[in-house]
Amino acid sequence: MQTVADTERPRWYILHTYSGYEMMVKDSLTRLIENNNLQDMIFDIKIPMEQTIEEKNGKRKIVERKLLPCYVFIKMIYSNQLWYWVTNTRGVTGFVGPQGRPIPMTEAEIRKMRLEEIVSDANFAVGDRVNIDAGPLEGFSGVITELNDAAQKAKVNVIMFDRNTDVEVEYIQIRKIEE
Repeated sequence: MQTVADTERPRWYILHTYSGYEMMVKDSLTRLIENNNLQDMIFDIKIPMEQTIEEKNGKRKIVERKLLPCYVFIKMIYSNQLWYWVTNTRGVTGFVGPQGRPIPMTEAEIRKMRLEEIVSDANFAVGDRVNIDAGPLEGFSGVITELNDAAQKAKVNVIMFDRNTDVEVEYIQIRKIEE
């Protein structure tokens, strides 16, 4: 259930669009923000892209591709008026959610889609003993062997089936064991 504090805080939502309309939707929403002075209501619009190498006629070329075709991500403070304006933008079929009503994305989804860099105040170092508190490896403990601050992930050496095994977990899934 959303509280008053949640409705005043910007959250990420997912828009579904017609195929090939993603850039047009982003441009239209940008114009909507400028024309109606909505900078304090809509904060960001993103279309996640990935770079791939394509080979044509023996020549390699780096090409940008949409990670999720037909989807646009929008960070906004939700209101019924904004819902109306956004869903009536040309190319938008609606928000992703039950009956077209948006459901805000979770922190884990935002991090996975790399929509924003969520900086964790994690204070881990290689060699630290940690417990895994979430995910499929919940209940395991081990030693950190490698850290990746950019991806907010750590490699942890755990004993699984009587063998040392390196597993990759997110910072939010582990807790340092205080000795």
